[in-house]
Amino acid sequence: MKTLVLATSNRGKLAEIQPLLAGLDLRLVTQGELGVADAIEDGLSFVENALIKARHACTMTGLPALADDSGLVIDALGGAPGLISAHYAGVHGDSAGNIARVLRELAGVPADKRTARFHSTIVLLRHAADPQPLIAEGSWEGLILDAPRGDRGFGYDPIFFDPALNAGAAELPAEIKNRVSHRGQALAQLRTRLREFR
Repeated sequence: MKTLVLATSNRGKLAEIQPLLAGLDLRLVTQGELGVADAIEDGLSFVENALIKARHACTMTGLPALADDSGLVIDALGGAPGLISAHYAGVHGDSAGNIARVLRELAGVPADKRTARFHSTIVLLRHAADPQPLIAEGSWEGLILDAPRGDRGFGYDPIFFDPALNAGAAELPAEIKNRVSHRGQALAQLRTRLREFR
């Protein structure tokens, strides 16, 4: 069984990713479990940041690494919070603060203009100098609600609404969310390409 380092300390991401890779001959450990600090994410795109995180985890552990860089892209805010989704309110991981800032900035914006999407880029590196990273991406289209709904998920899930399912992300059971979400889509692509991983 191969060990893969998940280049994050975010337990929510680990909880989402583990079931989506279940059944493969892989053991996932977070970089935090191995004492590795987060990388400095100074890329200009989700792809660049995912590569930075995966390369950092490979370098620090000597193991293959899987990194996800994802965020919420809101059209009425010019793509914000985008790359700084995790710390939009100023403190990394302050979900309540991030949600409050988004809702403040969208105050008065009509429902049909609150279009948004979650985007995820997942990168798998065999080693730090891997010239052929496996890259998979997914996008989940929706709308931003005017108030939080539901008590599942994490991050911006309480204010993200999927019109096709007529439900908020934080209202969806994990098995449905994992099928339709940006991260679920990217991991499904990655699963089909893991035969290249040797």
